[in-house]
Amino acid sequence: MATILRDWSYRYQWLYDGISRLAALSVGGEVRFRQLALQGLTIHSDSQVLDLCCGSGQTTEFLVKTSQNVTGLDASPKSLQRARLNVPEASYIEAFAEEIPFADNLFDVVHTSVALHEMQPQQLRKIINEVYRVLKPGGVFTLVDFHAPTNPIFWPGVSVFLLLFETETAWELLKTDLAELLAKTGFKVSKSTLYAGGSLQVIQANK
Repeated sequence: MATILRDWSYRYQWLYDGISRLAALSVGGEVRFRQLALQGLTIHSDSQVLDLCCGSGQTTEFLVKTSQNVTGLDASPKSLQRARLNVPEASYIEAFAEEIPFADNLFDVVHTSVALHEMQPQQLRKIINEVYRVLKPGGVFTLVDFHAPTNPIFWPGVSVFLLLFETETAWELLKTDLAELLAKTGFKVSKSTLYAGGSLQVIQANK
């Protein structure tokens, strides 16, 4: 059942959007959710920004309001097709996050939103290493993703959501200390904030 619902959520945009809006209510709505990882960042019009695993451009549309050099990367041709329609101001490339096809020290900001929980542990480490490689010295990696709830009231809702729409990799992320993993890669974590009873985490880390 989880596989079917998961497949449908990616196949049908209206279902994905509905699920996203429902899940985002816990932090005050989708607009606020999409900007959680961007809070406090200084992004200039000439900043080089990579929206990693950009999906259909849900956060890309906020990034292009501050920078004229936003690139969306995703492995799904269908998602990229939607992103190009939704946010034509950005440029896009089809690629895997663990093999980012860009030069070293290129980006000022790399952003990713609820994508890391899709990855196997080995993939996750490769992605973090790749992000570190393509960021300029002093550049920022900013992300939002699942976290094990610190408030027990949120556990039932998170559990049902993961059972219906996610795979075992999401459960694995709940047991992973992302901040520690980033630090071991060489990042300096500058911000680590929990939302929605601890079920969402926002991390900003500098190279």
